[in-house]
Parts: sequence; structure tokens; C-alpha cells
Amino acid sequence: MSTRPLPSRTALVAAFATIYLVWGSTYLAIRVVVRDIPPFLMAGSRFVLAGALLLAWLQARGAARPTAAQWRDHAVTGFFLLLGGNGLVAWAEQTVPSGVTALVIGVTPLAMALVAWAWPGGTRPRARTFGALLLGLAGVAWLAAPWEKPAQGGLPLTGVVALLASGVLWAVGSIQSKHARSGADPLLGAALQMFTGGAMQLVAAAALGEFGQFHPGAVGPAAWQAFVYLVFVGSLVGFSTFVWLLRHSTPALVATYAWVNPVVAVWLGWQFQGEQVTPRTLAASAVIIIAVVLITLQKSTPKDRAC
Repeated sequence: MSTRPLPSRTALVAAFATIYLVWGSTYLAIRVVVRDIPPFLMAGSRFVLAGALLLAWLQARGAARPTAAQWRDHAVTGFFLLLGGNGLVAWAEQTVPSGVTALVIGVTPLAMALVAWAWPGGTRPRARTFGALLLGLAGVAWLAAPWEKPAQGGLPLTGVVALLASGVLWAVGSIQSKHARSGADPLLGAALQMFTGGAMQLVAAAALGEFGQFHPGAVGPAAWQAFVYLVFVGSLVGFSTFVWLLRHSTPALVATYAWVNPVVAVWLGWQFQGEQVTPRTLAASAVIIIAVVLITLQKSTPKDRAC
């Protein structure tokens, strides 16, 4: 059982409100930035900078230096959450609208339920979980419409597959983070994950030749502003809050951000980027969110709780 003091209800409400609203807005910011900056280069720079700033702040406040075990554990988490989870989202948003991206990523709680089951000591999901999984996948298929060409309303298949893979990798990283035993404070854990995960994203950017594709003079003011927003609000505030919640709540409850993020992202994409919201988008959105609600409203078992 956990010996950590329980956070106040006010702190929990504020934390959930943060990941609901802040993360919903980051989809639009990513969409704006990747038009001018290659995706893995953008994401890696964003998280290395945010992680370094948070590490420096923690050291200035007298925090203990991270141990080798803490670096190792959080590098593994950073690999799944940031290189795999976030990096693939940034890559996919080159061709997939921000609101639709958030809707596809909305199936992540379904992946979390399956990953938690597959994890050693996990509990087999109920029949309703499998039904919700099929419902959620049906909603994604309806939204993506791979049988249609993009000009007819379909989405690029590679982008949709990348987003689904992103959700699975994010789920693995989230569950792995819950079971890590290195004992790092949540803020220190967030800093280590951002720094190491961002470094891995930069390695991926180099392997993909993105440094040669980057021309600072061609980056517009809107992209720079969105990048700064992602560093300070999306990463330092949003990601740190997410890591804190993983330590103080259950994966299923934390995953409820997937209910709200798509609504925020779709509205922002429509309002500021002119992204089309069709009747099919709204109907498929409802199917996906219903599936997520069916998953996250289930009572967590004792094994789901923070240890």
C-alpha cells in the first residue's frame, strides 16, 4: 500500500482541469508548428528544453540529484510516452487535422485497459470492456473512412495507424510509470522523462534527416508562438501534471482526459484553423467518447491503485 500523503480534493480537481483543457489545446499548437518545423525535431527540442528547465529549477530548490536507477526507469517511460506516444502524434499531424487527431487518440483508455490486463498481475477486463473496445475501434474506422480517398472525406491511412500505435505506446508508458520503483518525486520524474524522451526524439529526427529539412528563417511567427506554448504550457505544466496524477490517481481516472481533449481540440481546430466538422465527425466522435466512458467509469480494482 502507498505511504504517500493523499492530495487534497482541490489539488486533484485543478490537476484534472489542467490536463483536460491544456492537452486539448496542444493538438492545435502541434498542428501549427509541424507546418514549419519537422515533427520529431520540434517535439525533441520542446521536451529537452522543458526537461532541462525543470531539472535546473529542482536543483536550484535543493532537490537531490537523480540516481542512476531513476534515470534508467524514467528513460524507459520517456521512450514509450514521448518518442512513441507524442512523437507519432506530431508526425501524424502533418496530414491529419488536429481535432480528428484528438478523437483517434481518444481510444487510448481502451488500450490502457488491455495493457493493464497484459501487465504481470493484471486483471482480465470484463465483457463490457471488450465491447467498448470494439465500439471504439468502430468509431475510429467510421471517422477515418479508409475506404474513401482524402478528397472524399477519408483520412490518410498511415496517419491513422501512427495515431493508434501512439495510443498503445502511451498506454504502455503510463502503466510502466505506475509500476516503476525508483522512488522519484513526480516533478523529478516528469523532468527525467521529458529530457530523456526528448533526447530520443532528437535522435529519431537525425535518423530521419529532419535537421537538414529545418530552415529557421522559414518558420513563421505563429509557429514560434505555438512552440513556446508547447514548451511552457503543454510540457512544463501539462506533462508534469499528468505524471503527478499517475502517482496520485488510477490510470482509468487519469485517462478521462480523453473525454474532454477531443471536444476542446475539435472546437479549437474549427474556430482557428477552419477544420471541417461534418455530421460524420460528430457521430463518430459520439461513438468513440461513449466507448471511452464505458471503460473509464468502471470501478478500478485494488491492483489498479497506486502502490
